[in-house]
Amino acid sequence: MNNNPLKLFLLSSVLAGGSLSLSIAQAQTLVAGIEAAFPPWAYAEGGEYKGIAVDAMRAIAENQGLEVEFRDMPWPSLIPALANERIDLLVTGLNVTEERNEVLDFTIPWWENDDEVLVNIDSELNVVTALCCGATIGAQGGSTQNSWVEANLVQNDAIDVTLRSYEDYVTAIEDMRVGRIDSVIVSTDTAEDFIDKGREVRIAGTITQGQPQALAVSRGDPNGILGTLNRGIMELYESGQWQEIVHSYAPYATIRQIPATMPDYVRTYQEPIAGLDD
Repeated sequence: MNNNPLKLFLLSSVLAGGSLSLSIAQAQTLVAGIEAAFPPWAYAEGGEYKGIAVDAMRAIAENQGLEVEFRDMPWPSLIPALANERIDLLVTGLNVTEERNEVLDFTIPWWENDDEVLVNIDSELNVVTALCCGATIGAQGGSTQNSWVEANLVQNDAIDVTLRSYEDYVTAIEDMRVGRIDSVIVSTDTAEDFIDKGREVRIAGTITQGQPQALAVSRGDPNGILGTLNRGIMELYESGQWQEIVHSYAPYATIRQIPATMPDYVRTYQEPIAGLDD
């Protein structure tokens, strides 16, 4: 008689109705890509990753029986890394766009955001002069803010601006503080976080975008976790834990209803929605 423990385990798994794949999926450690220079969503402090997205993902992992480790990467490399399956999911506040929808699969949206035009606190620039008239504008490379400046300002022959792309917003703000650039465009929650933490900057004006943000996995959901993530997001929201996490980092933030609005082109948000309608 063959008492090989592995073969006995495989046999019992098959007899139990195919639970083997589930056991392996639950035991697998998923690599969650973050950009740890994007407060209040993700940042490093005292050798530990913190932020809304980080704490929320830890809570989702706990309530859904997942194992997750975080990997800090520069923002421009995160989406290519996920598209090529070098990481398993992208957690840092990710704006949903039609271009990204071609290479990624999104969870249900958990946030909506606008963009803010930041200038130095003692600057006389307003929202118009900060975005024209020879101004040098900073934005994060690969971000929707960078794309917006490129499409709406740089490519407009009637507007004289220079776009400078940065690896992270912290560096962009530092360059603005010493006069290398005139303004920086960031998401509303990031702008408010900089101000709340005492950075000597102010909001010159708002660019209304209403951008949904979500988690993302590789196209086709190769790890089969999209439904699990959607369930985890809804449980987090309905339990009140999402509000607690958000307000622990951003006391001023308005809690949007989850799921937030998602554009029609997002294929993973059409019925049936994985984890919600199955």
